[in-house]
Amino acid sequence: MKKFFSLVCLFLIVLCLYAQQTTANAGLTVPEDRIRTGEEGFAAEEFRRGVQAFYKGSFNDAIVQFEKALSYMPNDNLILEWLGKAYYQAGMEGTALSYWQTASDNGYGGLLLDNKIEVVKERRITGDSEDKLMRLSESGSFEGTVNGTMIFSGPVSVLPDYDGSFWVTCYASNELIKISLNGKVIERITGPLTGFDRPVDIIRLNDGNMLMSESAGDRLALLTEKGKFIKYIGSKGRGVGNLVGPQFLAQDSMGRIYVTDYGNRRVDVFDSEGNGLYYFGLKGADFAGLKCPTGIAVVEDSVFVADEDTGCIYEFDRSGNFIRDLVEKDTFDKPEALKYWNGSLVVSDRNRIVAVDIETGSIFEYAKTGNAPSRVTAAVPDVNNNVIAADITANEIYVMSKMQELVGGLFVQIEQIDSSRFPEVTVEVKVENRHRQPVVGLELENFYFTENKRTVSNLQFIGSAANNTYADITIIIDRSSSMNNYREEIETAVKEIAASMNGRGSLRVISAGAIPVKEYSGNPDGVSDFTLEALKTPVSKSVPADLAIRLAANDLINAAKKRAIIMISDGSVTESSFAQYTLTELSAYLSNNAIDFSFIQVSQGAVSREYDYILNNTAGESYYVFRPEGLSSIVRDIINIPQGTYQLKYVSALQKNFGQSYLPVEAEVYLMNRSGRDESGYFAPFE
Repeated sequence: MKKFFSLVCLFLIVLCLYAQQTTANAGLTVPEDRIRTGEEGFAAEEFRRGVQAFYKGSFNDAIVQFEKALSYMPNDNLILEWLGKAYYQAGMEGTALSYWQTASDNGYGGLLLDNKIEVVKERRITGDSEDKLMRLSESGSFEGTVNGTMIFSGPVSVLPDYDGSFWVTCYASNELIKISLNGKVIERITGPLTGFDRPVDIIRLNDGNMLMSESAGDRLALLTEKGKFIKYIGSKGRGVGNLVGPQFLAQDSMGRIYVTDYGNRRVDVFDSEGNGLYYFGLKGADFAGLKCPTGIAVVEDSVFVADEDTGCIYEFDRSGNFIRDLVEKDTFDKPEALKYWNGSLVVSDRNRIVAVDIETGSIFEYAKTGNAPSRVTAAVPDVNNNVIAADITANEIYVMSKMQELVGGLFVQIEQIDSSRFPEVTVEVKVENRHRQPVVGLELENFYFTENKRTVSNLQFIGSAANNTYADITIIIDRSSSMNNYREEIETAVKEIAASMNGRGSLRVISAGAIPVKEYSGNPDGVSDFTLEALKTPVSKSVPADLAIRLAANDLINAAKKRAIIMISDGSVTESSFAQYTLTELSAYLSNNAIDFSFIQVSQGAVSREYDYILNNTAGESYYVFRPEGLSSIVRDIINIPQGTYQLKYVSALQKNFGQSYLPVEAEVYLMNRSGRDESGYFAPFE
């Protein structure tokens, strides 16, 4: 009997020691002055399973595992943090904040966790919490000459690219250069054999190609999206299709190209193929005529033209009929480029950058370059919500950001860790600003990784999701009774979306009926002959749209990094449309997992406020099914939506302890005057 009792005691001691070791290895916050219990060992195992489920994108499973772990070790700070992370990714930000706040109140996490709580709270404020009209401050600049070496000369105009880089026309050096977000020249183009002749402006056309004006060449140069020369448009002269000193460019939704013709004192208009159509802006009965036209912008049916002689901006319709003076004459000293941004025209006016409201003509000064010799010729918003400004006199390019962004820093999240090839570890990091807008264009030099505060070895940059050229898309077809009369519209939309994917990426089709059903999953070409008869789900009076959106999002969690939901509906809702999940939870679930939401409306009525809310709080656009330009651009629009997700890998120096140890990793991101940080951890594979 004594021998049996001794064996039982020995077994209990071993169990307690195992629980102590496992719990300590898991990183759980157990006091070190006592022996761990068996329950704490069970907590460590559930915690490990939760971390693994989280990195697989199974956030609901992760929540279950972390809840179990917390039941064994109530108020453990590491479990609380991870439970908050799982709820955050699942779109339940209020619950996530409560767990994070509990951990913070326990003295855990320090400033890093406090900052995360502050940012997420700020994001959850309903309505547009960001002031669109806010002073800009310089966050960085790139000089044309460095240590006596010329990098570029005479920058005039800027064209931001989807990957965070930007093109710059260099008037003095007759070249087009591409600059990375960190200021490195990554492309230098001088044109065809004859070269460029005083390039001024450059824009991206609707088909993805670029168009550049050559002032001294009296022509436009059509280039591929990579800058390769295609052909010239226009020639010197005074007739239709002729140019004398072309300046700035714009294009409307129909593909027509508008050019301010400085020498002819007018605006020339070409079709999408480069054929001359007509010109306008000459003296007439109700208009004194353009004197020195410079900047131009097309906003819906209006064409805005700046005139540096009169210091005014004029509004015309797209046929060239004069409408009004947007501002009074002599409002500006030397207005040049006009760019549309956030409901206003961004005007470059010598040493200042100004916003002009297109409805009222009211003016707000974004920034001023000071009293030093300066001539800002273009100020253009980029994908990171910065403004890139070209100063031809100072021979400098400025990167300007809103003061709130500079003070707030970057919001960094370690989203996935793959340790299957340990000690090689692959980490996926998402970088955003405080308003959920992704930061695009980062490179290896912007990242710094540590393990237990020690620099990792052999850190390598694998890639950025912004560079992906395809997307995985899920189409949700509204099967409510009100959709009965839109058979042709639905079939047209599905076929056009599938065709524009060009056989790349995966396409899923979900019917939003009484119970959402996945109808198709596979290659986009598989629905090229789509008909409504192919759907298994019948029409229903009650359609839980929230469940359909949630189902679509679940399938996209582990899809391509560029992924989107496209809802086809008449914009109306039923009583049960959003009964299970709130609009806030749905929007957060999509945004926190980088899933874009677009909407194709089959009717011309107004979209319900529920769908409007989701559209306003996620990336994506709303389209009318029979819009003149068609739906073929939707997939391209989705691919061009900024993505701030990056993959890096390194070789870990930590001991994995047979896969039982919780291994920490820290990621810091630096960009000009801003920075951000996140901490996480993982488990190596079992041995």
